[in-house]
Amino acid sequence: MKILALDTATEALSAALLVEGQLLEHYELAGRAHSERLSAAIHRLMGEAELGFSQLDALVCGVGPGSFVGVRLGLGYAKGLALALDLPVVPVSSLAMLAQRAVDDGARDVLACIDARTGEVYLGGYAVDASGLAVPAIEACCARPAELPVIGARPWTGVGSGWAAHRTLIEARCGIVLADCRPQAMPLASSALKLALPVLQRGAAIAADQLVPSYLRDRVALTIMEQARARAANRG
Repeated sequence: MKILALDTATEALSAALLVEGQLLEHYELAGRAHSERLSAAIHRLMGEAELGFSQLDALVCGVGPGSFVGVRLGLGYAKGLALALDLPVVPVSSLAMLAQRAVDDGARDVLACIDARTGEVYLGGYAVDASGLAVPAIEACCARPAELPVIGARPWTGVGSGWAAHRTLIEARCGIVLADCRPQAMPLASSALKLALPVLQRGAAIAADQLVPSYLRDRVALTIMEQARARAANRG
């Protein structure tokens, strides 16, 4: 199979191309420049593989949670390409990608945490199944650290930017002490590919028009005044 995966939900721009078992990857910290760099990065990847878009069999797309603008950009690109080529799509959580990356590095119990800004985090817990895939163990949520659920002690590995911003608060609230912490980790499209392959193999991909973001927030966009108040509270 020939499968293209992409994720733009965080500061990272990640794309991966699987061509008959051979993996090609592109990764960069794009900040807020995803819109200028995404298309060029994917075209370079396709060119490196000497592959035309019409030869693709499926797409894999990160659906968040993460940056509102970043999530929408990645979904828009994937949906447009899938509609134009009539390709099936597999949506993958950015938290699950983080967890899979940690699992591939030897972790067993993973708390993936992305800084949601305005004093909140996106948090999800994952275990490892018999095939080596990260599977949900604690339902993903968006909350302030003080409002997170009590999780309980395990040899948790923490991955993602949320730990850099709020590790002490999260550990105290959730009743945990991390065995390992990787706060600089970002979601990888290659991790999304690994999670998506079983979905494709059992014919459970979706049509492009069914692709939707996973924001986790009840309200996606806070007002300017709410954002200002949250920033002021964080500084205090």
